[in-house]
Amino acid sequence: MRADVGARANRSSGWITAAAHGTDAYEAELTLDGSDGLYGMEGDFCKHLVALGPTVLAEPEAVPGQCGRARTRAQEQDAWLATFSRELLALVREQVAEDRQSARRLELRAASASGDLVEVRARIRELLDTAPFERYGYVEYVDAHAYGEQAPQAVSAIDALTVAGRPADAISLSREAMRLLSQAQDAIDDSDGHLGGIGAALAEAHLGACRAACPEVDETARWLVAHLLSDRDDLTGIDPLDHEDVLGAQGMARVKEPAAAAWRRNRTGWAEKYLMEQLAKAEGVVDGWVAVHAADLAPDGSTHQSLARELPPSDARTRPCGGRNAASRKHPMTSPPTTL
Repeated sequence: MRADVGARANRSSGWITAAAHGTDAYEAELTLDGSDGLYGMEGDFCKHLVALGPTVLAEPEAVPGQCGRARTRAQEQDAWLATFSRELLALVREQVAEDRQSARRLELRAASASGDLVEVRARIRELLDTAPFERYGYVEYVDAHAYGEQAPQAVSAIDALTVAGRPADAISLSREAMRLLSQAQDAIDDSDGHLGGIGAALAEAHLGACRAACPEVDETARWLVAHLLSDRDDLTGIDPLDHEDVLGAQGMARVKEPAAAAWRRNRTGWAEKYLMEQLAKAEGVVDGWVAVHAADLAPDGSTHQSLARELPPSDARTRPCGGRNAASRKHPMTSPPTTL
């Protein structure tokens, strides 16, 4: 059980929450009174609150710091909400007062809008951390849905940074979030596919931030190749061709060089083959695409069938293969195979 301290805006009182596990994961809450005493909300006291109290009291030195950070979050939230119309502000304040989850979501959005990168990074790490949902070191199926509902808030925070004029920070945090999500997949029963949806959303947030920031081409190309050849892309499913408008011709050339080198080192690797296939199709020439498949022919003949389906009906060596660019030119990274 891990405790989290929250503070109501403009008040000295607050609350402490933690994930509790019963039939499934849910949240237990204790309220702090003015003298820092703990009491349960009337009608809601249960064994999980009894467990939460000692968890907090075991580390009393941490509570003042947590309270201070909670007050800072609440102040940032207040400043952000002050930009709303009076009617909308009253409605949002009412919702925040009644719903802790809404309060935390708004605190995160406010931190993003104010450019508080330290707070946003800390909250994103919390949102993608599986520990509060784990039982015996693993998030079981019954608890995975709760994690799947919480984690997308990290995507919203990253998008808010881009909107707030901090796309470079959004790029950095989206990459860190992809790494954290990849680490989480071994600790969760993701039978319903929550992680894939979160990963795809993080990839979209990253691409949007790149389009807004116009990042340094060489660094972006190196990161893209490293990501696509790693296990992290299992959840994000990034298409390298989506980055053509970000990288331009020079950047795409920077992608092809290390991609081809990696493929030559491991011609049967799935990630290497997929990346080279995509780049060959973008070139619009059959030879490069055929070379990738010819280097790893399946013994059952299925590779030949795949080649036959993709090849044009005639003059296959000189005609485009339907890639994004219709130019007919030899693939720069490979030589056409002599035999199939």
